[in-house]
Amino acid sequence: MGVRLMVVDDHRLLAEALASALKLRGHRVLAAAAPSAGAAELVVSRAPEVCLLGTAAPARPGAFDPVVRIKKERPQVAVVVLGPVPSPRGIAAAFAAGASGYVRNDERIEGVERAMMKARAGESAVAPQLLQQAFEELLHPAAQPDDEGARLLDLLTPREVEVLMRVADGEDTRLIAAGMDIAPSTARTHVQRVLMKLEVGSRLEAAALAARTGLLERAAGGRVAHAAAAGPDEPAPPPQ
Repeated sequence: MGVRLMVVDDHRLLAEALASALKLRGHRVLAAAAPSAGAAELVVSRAPEVCLLGTAAPARPGAFDPVVRIKKERPQVAVVVLGPVPSPRGIAAAFAAGASGYVRNDERIEGVERAMMKARAGESAVAPQLLQQAFEELLHPAAQPDDEGARLLDLLTPREVEVLMRVADGEDTRLIAAGMDIAPSTARTHVQRVLMKLEVGSRLEAAALAARTGLLERAAGGRVAHAAAAGPDEPAPPPQ
């Protein structure tokens, strides 16, 4: 007996291709959609037996918010997540949100179909190899990648960090000089050194790099910690 289902994925071609393959196997596809938002509302309104929910970034905050909403308003709908091999926390997050299964997005159609059937029957649907990989990662965790923001921050002097923060705030050379009580020529030299150390060609690139790597947050946090350590009655020493 075919499953009444919906396929929701941010990539419309993937959603439509999977829907077509499942139709050929006798399942009733209510919709194949690629909403950038509103996935939960769509599923709640159609009330399928199973929702196949594709995600390209299971580790992204809020990735499984639609699952929470679906299970809250339509608890009878079984949600099977289709995504890349996640970390163990990624699999746990999917199930914690209420998903009934997690299937790799490169799984063969037979594997997706088996997961659908198990989910509709109220069973958990996770491929054994996914569980094995999850346990392997838990037992032998991979080394954490280098913190690019911390590495870049170490390249800059405290004065250059302040210059970068002012650049990120959109200040030009005149404002930087006035705010730091230095000559415009000195401010210009500091800016050029920052660009050289970060290996970027413009102020805009420097600001974008600092924001992307979390350098600005680290620098701001360092300022707060330094001021707190100085105490209310003892001013923090001036930047070098």
